[in-house]
Amino acid sequence: MKFSEYEHLTFDRRDNGVLLVTMNRPDKYNAANERMHGELARVWADVSADPETKVAVVTGAGKAFSAGGDLAMVQRMAGDHDRVAHMLKEMSDLVYNMINCEKPIISAINGVAVGAGTVVALMADISICALDARLGDGHVKLGVAAGDHAAILWPLLCGMAKARYYLLTGEMITGEEAERLGMVSKALPRDQVLDEALRVADALADGSQQAIRWTKRALNNWLKMAGPIFDQSAAYEMLCFMGPDVIEGAAALTEKRAPRFPSAHAAD
Repeated sequence: MKFSEYEHLTFDRRDNGVLLVTMNRPDKYNAANERMHGELARVWADVSADPETKVAVVTGAGKAFSAGGDLAMVQRMAGDHDRVAHMLKEMSDLVYNMINCEKPIISAINGVAVGAGTVVALMADISICALDARLGDGHVKLGVAAGDHAAILWPLLCGMAKARYYLLTGEMITGEEAERLGMVSKALPRDQVLDEALRVADALADGSQQAIRWTKRALNNWLKMAGPIFDQSAAYEMLCFMGPDVIEGAAALTEKRAPRFPSAHAAD
């Protein structure tokens, strides 16, 4: 797919081989519908193969980085085996294409990042985050297992105790706290985030390309060794989409109320 064919991602070629990728559904806080999710899964293979790109910077249009999966998409997936099977493949493509992308990826986390947004934010090789941004993996609050990227990545970033706490509770963390925990590379005032990400990108673009790319490849073997953990967590998440809890979780989020999960009240 050529960059011009993307609908919900925009591309700005900057000097020195830096490609700025912007998730562009600002009216939906850059939440991913089916088309956008597919584009996020594919784009990193295109970036890797693009001879004009040395470094990619990814950010969100407007106030948010990405509010995760569009709730309407989630509701369409519930109980639909074919949609769930397709999403399982795209989830794997998103994670593994970011791992395998030969070019460094820098995330400029300018606002809230949830779900698929957190995948892109934290799977990036370098993450520059707004101090007041809010990040989280809210899968359990939706009624599905924490799949996507969390099981493969969070224990490496912040340790098992913190990973267990945030993934089992679904609580959000600020950019400031994410930096303290080691979840992101840097946290800065919001108006400095993109400029700093582009500064770092320029520095990488001026560096030894083979040295940088091969260093990324070596480091990402930590993630590849955890590949079976990711595959299992992704399968568990998709299995949850075939049960009743996700229907209640999506309804509760839509109606802005506390969920009453069937699995928690089976004996009531």
